[in-house]
Amino acid sequence: MSIGGQIAWDDTVLPFQLDASDIRGRVARLDTALERLLSGHRYPAPVEEQVAEAAMLTAMIGQTIKLRWRLSLQIRGDGPLRLIATDYYAPDAAGRPAQVRAYASFDPERLDTGAAGFPQIGKGYFAVTLDQGPDMEPYQGITQIAGAALSDCAEMYFEQSEQLPTRFALSLGRHGDRQSWRAGGVMLQHMPQAAGASPRERESMAEDWSRANLLLDTVEPSELVGPDVQPPDLLLRLFHEESPRVFDPQAVHFGCSCSEDKVRQSLSIYSSRDIATMTTPEGVVTADCQFCGAHYVLDPATLGFGDDGDAR
Repeated sequence: MSIGGQIAWDDTVLPFQLDASDIRGRVARLDTALERLLSGHRYPAPVEEQVAEAAMLTAMIGQTIKLRWRLSLQIRGDGPLRLIATDYYAPDAAGRPAQVRAYASFDPERLDTGAAGFPQIGKGYFAVTLDQGPDMEPYQGITQIAGAALSDCAEMYFEQSEQLPTRFALSLGRHGDRQSWRAGGVMLQHMPQAAGASPRERESMAEDWSRANLLLDTVEPSELVGPDVQPPDLLLRLFHEESPRVFDPQAVHFGCSCSEDKVRQSLSIYSSRDIATMTTPEGVVTADCQFCGAHYVLDPATLGFGDDGDAR
């Protein structure tokens, strides 16, 4: 794809490579997808911001996975912001959009709504899970919560679990007359060193990585979120001496995989006695999706296992 190509850049992830530096990366913009992801919840400001950052990281990291795979982030801590969970669903066919979703769980009595969100996660872990399908064991890598932002945790994950130096630059927040959410970011990642690289080659690669990071340090928040500066123009502004080359962009939409069948499957482990305790005075069992807010109303007679262990 030509670096001067014109497409609609909102809700896209644009992969690129710096041919002169052996560095790959992504430029991402989330607009409508992020607004839809957050609008179904009434999160306090510090929670909302952390969910937005986690969704951005998920979209940028997930862009590399194969069709039909799923990449998930889970951030758990002992602070009032207890959990952030995200999923990135790769397209089910070439040319189709990827889907992203996210939600958070927090303690409203302990949360300080006037303080930053990241410190309120507390001590815990940052986990990346890759689900390659029903015939494969999921892969999971875990690192501790550390640094000053979720992007710091993601950088540490790649350094420790993948041995890949990685850098994120993110900007996100509410913009415009409608105060709708916009987010943008650049991800840089040093490509794996060739086996048997000489000391001189390793030194040269380290210099390339240092130079690319110094160039990324010059990026302005307004350049990241747009819409005035388009991603190809941003890459040329930042890395024109590094010979940036872009690939086909990936569209990213908000989407959820929940369904009535999946709710029924999750309830199939319970006995009829358990199902009875879940039944409302109106004689139904209800379930809500934490990601999208979908509300399911089910007949308890069609759920769970009988006391003898036979499925109903």
